[in-house]
Amino acid sequence: MVTEAVATPPATGHAPGRTGFWSWVTTVDHKRIGILYLITTLFFFVSGGLMALAMRIQLEHSSNNVISADSYDRIFTMHGTTMVFLFTVPVMAAFGNYVVPLMIGARDMAFPRLNAASLWLLLFGGIVMYSGFVWGGGAADAGWTGYPPLSEQSPGHGIDLWIVGLHIVTISSVIGAINFICTIHNMRAPGMRLSRIPLFVWTIDVYAFMIVLALPLLSGALTMLLLDRNYGTSFYAAGHYGPILYQHLFWAFGHPEVYIVALPGFGMISEIVPVFSRKPLFGYRALVYATVAIGFLAFLVWGHHMFAVGMSTPLQVWFMLTSMAIAVPTGIKIFNWVGTMWMGQIRFEPPMLFATGFILTFLIGGLSGIAVATFPVDLYVTDSYFVVAHFHYVMGSIPVFAVLGGLHYWYPKMTGRMLDRALGIRSFWVLFVGFNLTFFPMHAMGLSGMPRRVATYTNTDWNVYNQIATLGAFVLGVGVLMVLINCLRSLRYGRIAPADPWRGNTLEWYTSSPPPPHNFDSLPPIRSERPLDDLRREAAAARA
Repeated sequence: MVTEAVATPPATGHAPGRTGFWSWVTTVDHKRIGILYLITTLFFFVSGGLMALAMRIQLEHSSNNVISADSYDRIFTMHGTTMVFLFTVPVMAAFGNYVVPLMIGARDMAFPRLNAASLWLLLFGGIVMYSGFVWGGGAADAGWTGYPPLSEQSPGHGIDLWIVGLHIVTISSVIGAINFICTIHNMRAPGMRLSRIPLFVWTIDVYAFMIVLALPLLSGALTMLLLDRNYGTSFYAAGHYGPILYQHLFWAFGHPEVYIVALPGFGMISEIVPVFSRKPLFGYRALVYATVAIGFLAFLVWGHHMFAVGMSTPLQVWFMLTSMAIAVPTGIKIFNWVGTMWMGQIRFEPPMLFATGFILTFLIGGLSGIAVATFPVDLYVTDSYFVVAHFHYVMGSIPVFAVLGGLHYWYPKMTGRMLDRALGIRSFWVLFVGFNLTFFPMHAMGLSGMPRRVATYTNTDWNVYNQIATLGAFVLGVGVLMVLINCLRSLRYGRIAPADPWRGNTLEWYTSSPPPPHNFDSLPPIRSERPLDDLRREAAAARA
């Protein structure tokens, strides 16, 4: 085994970073910004999760009246908005901010001050949206998609604050994406060709391009909605197919959004699986091509969200075929992850457990996605809880398993402390059981006819399914609490982390844990996408 000194020369001679609260508020260091991003998004994650628990309590029994219908609509709207716009998209920027410059051997992001601005705009946008709870006649209540005419006719200023907050969050995401693109394409270390950058960097690159292309569609749709509500325009007038126009604009953004979230999650899994399988990543180039193909095809499939609006059969066939086509590069990724694990020396450390859990749950979501992409099936299950189950097995598996896997993987690098291994393993199993208890019964609910977006229901046959889902939601909440306790306790009591605790393959493991302000004292030769593994092999050959 190569010694730590060979694989990772200690970073010495650097000045200590500034300390204190104000130094964090004014920082432009990509590592601190990444940590602040992570704290901010985890706060919104917990907030959205508490809203989900409130909804599950209300739906636990058909006769429940725990919260009113109006309050349920507001909680439902803000839960979806929080999880999609304030957590799953920006949490990828959190990991990207911290890890991408380290992975490509850069000193910092290309535009450090712009990087800080994107962080604070995210927080400000979230505060504006949440301010509807205490000012403006109540928070937004038209669903996280904001469909007119419901969103146009909603009283008070909750929808207006929701729109303005989303505009601010959009600006945050776009300037952050531009920063990623400039950093990845202009600040790579010598020898770090595009054909050698890690898979996580590839996915952040495609993620950034997709944000720049997709989010302006959402901004345009929301701007017209704001004008309709306050200035007498009629972009979404019901008599002129206005609501259908909004749906086209929203989902032309909304389906790329799914892969804007998913691709960085795929990148995390592509980093974790080979490290804990003790094998090179199977099919690196195939995974790169699949990532780019997903980014392209994601812009061609939005109509499968709209099969029920009455579009022509040839158009339905087109969107069905493109939706099935995007399953091909996604399937390539799963095949390559399994191929990497095949005959590997697998170590089921917590990051690997979360990665395996993600593959299993995302596969279930992908299979149900093929079903709802087939328009005769979709017409049967549309607006039912089957769609809720599919949506959460796709979008929910990313934060619960991919993101938490990435957190367990890079936590030692970020903090210089190891997470408690036993608690990490227990939290995974609690989360895995809770996740499937919560969302798997929703398939049966939907197939038996339970509609989504309802605060009450009359069919008592759905009580058992809802009780199982509510129990699962609380188990899921316990799992998240266990992860948070592990992170907070390990900050003080965790074992000191070496520079390379996992025997990783990429450059972030070459520097100290946590890295110095300037990231690296020196860099190894970069001759492949696995420079640290190359370094170990050279050291072993020299000893032999």
